[in-house]
Amino acid sequence: MLGLLLVVLALAVGGCVCVVWAARGGPRWVRVVSRLTLGAAELVRHLDKNPNRNRSVSGDD
Repeated sequence: MLGLLLVVLALAVGGCVCVVWAARGGPRWVRVVSRLTLGAAELVRHLDKNPNRNRSVSGDD
């Protein structure tokens, strides 16, 4: 499980590096990775704001 988390962290950091590099005019593959990273971030943001998601609510017991 720790290995999986490290891989996800490495992908996130690499994606952020590509976003910065693409903003400075990096090569084509960097711009592609940058678009994918920003698209994934937008998807996560959209899913986080989804009102239909079940949220844990503390109930009266």
